[in-house]
Amino acid sequence: MRNTAYLDKSADVRMMYFAERGLPASEFLRLKIGSVIMKDELEYLREVQLLEELIVDLALAGLAKDGNRFVIKNGFFRDDGKRIASVTGAGGWLDLSLRRLIPAPPLLLKVLQEI
Repeated sequence: MRNTAYLDKSADVRMMYFAERGLPASEFLRLKIGSVIMKDELEYLREVQLLEELIVDLALAGLAKDGNRFVIKNGFFRDDGKRIASVTGAGGWLDLSLRRLIPAPPLLLKVLQEI
């Protein structure tokens, strides 16, 4: 699996989590905010075979008090539970008009705290 595939799947899992809790992409557009990832760290532990099914989890590894910055970790596992890789991403919430980081709106902060 190429390294960018891990990053893409991590973003997909993150956005699916938000969508399942009332924050689909359309809500981020309405609020005029977006996530910006400032740093990603990938750790490879095992080889992945072509078309091998994976399980990806989501964990909160850090959160600013107002939610403007966060660290989220995704674990990649085989169906037998063996860890394959992990992606740790540090980011924040960008006001798309002002182009600067802002505190997370109340619902987003709550959803982040529940990870």
